Amino acid sequence: MKSTFLGLTTAILTAVGAAHAQDASSGNAEAGAVVFKRCMACHKVGPDARNGVGPVLNGVVGRAAGVNPDYSYSAANKNSGLTWDEPTLTTYLRAPRKLVPGTKMTFAGLSKDQEIADVIAYLKQFNAQGQVAP
Repeated sequence: MKSTFLGLTTAILTAVGAAHAQDASSGNAEAGAVVFKRCMACHKVGPDARNGVGPVLNGVVGRAAGVNPDYSYSAANKNSGLTWDEPTLTTYLRAPRKLVPGTKMTFAGLSKDQEIADVIAYLKQFNAQGQVAP
């Protein structure tokens, strides 16, 4: 009886944990727009976006790191060999200087999985020209 209860409890906790992980990985672009306001001191997106302290992030999801020709990246970023896919962005947005030591990005990172997923969902909307993809 105890082992059946323990097995059932373990199965339920595993299912709930997996569902939570799946929810956190599926971001909400609308919520991401709100979180992205923290990034806007340095980064812009959209058709009229211009580089500032940080590069424009149009089309960033899926792009190689350090390749925007109009931005002066750190050597660490240019030579990182990274591609900004969702797993890499997730790691980077949590702790930029840990993934790319020597990066110019001074932001400490986002600590909440859902906020990271939401920002990535928001950024995924924008193509390289800053248009929101259908």
